[in-house]
Order: sequence, then C-alpha cells, then structure tokens
Amino acid sequence: MTTLESDQSQSAVRTRLHSRSQQWANRLPSWVGSIRFRLTAVWSSLVFGLAAIVIFAIYIGLRIYLENQRFPVNVVRSGDTYFFTADVQQAIRIAQNQSNARVVQTLGQYSLVALLALFVLSLIIGWFVSGRMLRPIGEISETVRHFQASDLSQRINLGGPDDELRRLADTFDDMLERLDKAFEGQRQFIHEASHELRNPLAVIRTNLEVTLSDPNATAEDLRQTAEVVQRSTERMARLVDDLLIYARKGTLSLERAPVDASLLIEEAADEFRVTAESDGIELLTAADNDLWLFADRLALRQALGNLLANALRLSSPGTTVRLRAGREGPWIWMAVEDQGPGIDANDQDLVFQRFWRGAGTGGPEPRSGLGLAIVRQIAEAHGGEVKLVSEVGRGSAFALWIPALSV
Repeated sequence: MTTLESDQSQSAVRTRLHSRSQQWANRLPSWVGSIRFRLTAVWSSLVFGLAAIVIFAIYIGLRIYLENQRFPVNVVRSGDTYFFTADVQQAIRIAQNQSNARVVQTLGQYSLVALLALFVLSLIIGWFVSGRMLRPIGEISETVRHFQASDLSQRINLGGPDDELRRLADTFDDMLERLDKAFEGQRQFIHEASHELRNPLAVIRTNLEVTLSDPNATAEDLRQTAEVVQRSTERMARLVDDLLIYARKGTLSLERAPVDASLLIEEAADEFRVTAESDGIELLTAADNDLWLFADRLALRQALGNLLANALRLSSPGTTVRLRAGREGPWIWMAVEDQGPGIDANDQDLVFQRFWRGAGTGGPEPRSGLGLAIVRQIAEAHGGEVKLVSEVGRGSAFALWIPALSV
C-alpha cells in the first residue's frame, strides 16, 4: 500500500469515527453538552473523589487499628489468685474479633451510603452553583442576541465584581463601540458621496438640458457646454478618489500646485451660470489679479461649488449671488455672497457641523448637511479657514481664507 493510500485509509477511519461520535452526541439531550452540565460533572467528580479517598483512608486505618489491638483479659482474684484458662482467653479474643469485624463492616456500609448521598448532593449543589456563576454569560448572550446591525447603540453594561466575566462583557462593549463607529463611518461615507456627486451631476444635467433645448445653439455654445461638462466630470473623478481615500484614512488627499484664484472664480461661475439663469438669479463675479495659491485646484473648486450650490438653492428669483476673490496681507480670500434667508446668530457656529440642518434652510429638496462641513475641512487642510457673516432676512457671505503663495 502506498503512502497516499494509507493516508486516505486513515482519513476515512477518522471520518467514520467522527460521524459515529456525532450521531451519539445528537442522541443526547441538549443540556448534556452545556458548559453548566460539564462544570457540574467536574465539580461532583472532584468532591466525590476527594471524599472517597478520605473515607477509604479512615476505613483502612480503623480496620488496621482494630485488627492489631489486643484487649487485656481481666484477672479475678478472690483470696487466692486464679487465672483464666487458655480456652476462655481464646473465646474472648474471637468475640472481640467478631465485634471488630461487625464494626468495620458497618463502617463500610455507612461510608458507601454517605458517598452516594454526597455524590447526589454535590450534583444538585453543583448544578445550582454553576448556574449562578454562569448567569452573567446568559445575560451577555441574551443581550447580544437582540443586537441588530442597524442599531448598535445598546451595551451589555454588566455589573458585579471585576472578574473574568465582567472583563468579557466589557470586551464585548468595546467591540460594539468599534462596530458602531465603523457603521457610522460607513453611513457618513454614503452621505458624503451622494452629496458631493450631486453637485457636478446637477451642473452637467442643467447645462446639457439648456443647450439641447435651444434650437439656435451655435457651435460655440456647444463647445462651452462641453468644456463645463469636462470640468465637472474631472471634478467628479477626483471626488470619487477623495471619497475612497477619506473612507480609508479619514482625510482628503491634496495635490498641491500653483493655482490662480481668479481662474477658480471664473470656472466656478461658468459651471453654475446656466443654473442661476434658469432660476432667475443673477450671478456676478469679481476678482483681483495675481491671486496665486499653492493649493489643490480641484479641492478648492469643490469647496466653491458647495458654497455656490447652497447660495443658489436658498436664493429667490430676482436676487443676486456674488462670487468674489481678493488679497489681504498674506491671505487670499474667495467669497460667495447671497441674498437668501440668512442664518440666525445662534446657529452660525453649528452650520459647519456634519449633518446639521437648521430650520428654514432646507430649500426645495432635503440636504445631507455635509456641504459646509466639507468646505471647512478643505480650508483647514490648506492651512486656512472659512468664515461666515450672516444676518437673518438679508443673506449670508461665506469666505475661504487660504495662505497666498510665497514668491
């Protein structure tokens, strides 16, 4: 028989043995395989074994003692001295030996009964004691069983002493905390992806609809629309890369290069000009010359796009949205001003928080509350900040302040 055939034969034998043992295990009651039953069996076996050793030692010691003991024969003296005959002494010794044998036999019987009673009592006591000790594990299992992937806010919070079971429950709680954060990060990623991809898609759709619906559109109009679509698709591709990187690392990737802020202003205005005209909103731009930054062009375009999308969404027909840029000392600022409803002073510190949506700022469609949070993240990633000036009923102005390129 070859080595391969021998290994296959041994494997078949192990498989048959495992199958038979599994069949026997399936025939047994379910509670026999529980850890409570195993703890009870181990506990009872240990108690029974130790008690049997102790009682057996007492039994053997007593038996040896009685067998080796010699009882003195009483001497009766009446006047002269008389001694018992040898037959009488032998009869006394036989009676003593028989009495000792009965004592040893009785001790053995009582010891056996006591061992059996002790074994039964140890099983009962061990079953209840192990159940009491394993109750926290039951509570942990019951709590974990009710957890759902959509709601991981529950915690076990097991009380009691700081023992192994308490530490096990705390480990479960820590694991659930990490899972909850992971699911929350996944939900945030989905919100951010949908929010950030919606703006360039809306720009592409609006420009294409307006151009295609115009029967008098010239080749120059089509070319301008194609350029807007090209820039929007480029920004979408970068958005997808950034969102994937952000999902893995929690930060955006930046590819820094010299950027002209005035060119960013014109590109952003070109993308949203058709949207503004279709909504009856006037979009004005103004930018100084020589506004050079060492920054990520697509990231800043993303920030300006978010600000412009919010401004146009909240503005009424007949109002004006201004997109301006300038320089003040070592800083270059890019601002978006609207004449919308404005933001209450109590809410101005909250607008940059993730998923915050103030009352009256929802616009015609529900928003995710991520646009301004991402604007702030982009500004801070460039070593700058975003500022807000707003008055209820008169509009808002958001400004990106980025360090100027050192010459």
